[in-house]
Formats: sequence, structure tokens, C-alpha cells
Amino acid sequence: MTTLDERLAAALLAREATVATAESCTAGLVAGRLADRPGSSAYLIGGFVTYANEAKTAEVGVPEDLLARVGAVSEEVAVAMAQGARARLGTTYGVSTTGVAGPGGGTPDKPVGLVHVAVASAGAVRHRRLQLDGNRAQVRADSVTASLELLLEALGD
Repeated sequence: MTTLDERLAAALLAREATVATAESCTAGLVAGRLADRPGSSAYLIGGFVTYANEAKTAEVGVPEDLLARVGAVSEEVAVAMAQGARARLGTTYGVSTTGVAGPGGGTPDKPVGLVHVAVASAGAVRHRRLQLDGNRAQVRADSVTASLELLLEALGD
């Protein structure tokens, strides 16, 4: 059986597609997992760790007013992050993660385990809202897997 990572790498290579990441709660784990595969330099162009709101604005162009209006953990910010990473590095796809990994930081509206992942391309945006269980490491790991699954979906595989 082929793993998610193998299928994703094959799909990216077959389409000569490139990827940029913008990560908050996963802090580079998506880019790291993409880079785990030999030959990943053919598709992984780079990434941004945008943990603080200021970094989201400075590095990938998320508007300050958007952050103020909806908060960092939102569909809108996940989409803006993915679009910004793609635009900044000129890639086929931008992938983003933003969420509350815990154990603290949750609110009734945005509980621990709430994560938004997004994938942006020239013609489409995909988003997934996740409510994950587990400790901080598990939430982050599951967020990475969900973002890679969403990217594979966007690739049509």
C-alpha cells in the first residue's frame, strides 16, 4: 500500500507542481514532512512559520484588519495565509495551517483542537475545519496529515 506522502510526492512530481507553506500552529512541520521525501526539492520551494499575527502580516500578507475582525484561527486567515505563501514564492500551491494546539489558549468559540487548513492554487481554494482530539503533539501531527490530504485532493488524486 502506498502512503499518503508517497502518493503526494508522485502527484506533485507528475504535474511538475510546486508548493509553499505558511504555518502557524504546526510551526514548520508541514514543510518538514514534505521535505522528508528524497527529491522533495523538485516541489517544495519554501515555507513561512507565521506563529504571531505580526508574522502573518509581514511574511505572507494577511491583512491586519482581517486578523482583528475574525482572529488568526479562522477559515479566512487560513485561506489568506495559503494565498500569501503561494504569491510570495510563486508556487503552484500554497498550504496553510492555523489553530489552537493546546493545552491552553482555547476559548468557547475556538476550543483547543480547532484547526483550519487551506490549500490555494491559481484557480481554486480548498479549506477544511478540523476539531481534533489529543495532546498538543497529536493535534499538530493530525493537522499536518490533514493539510497534506487536502493538498492531494487539490491535485486531483
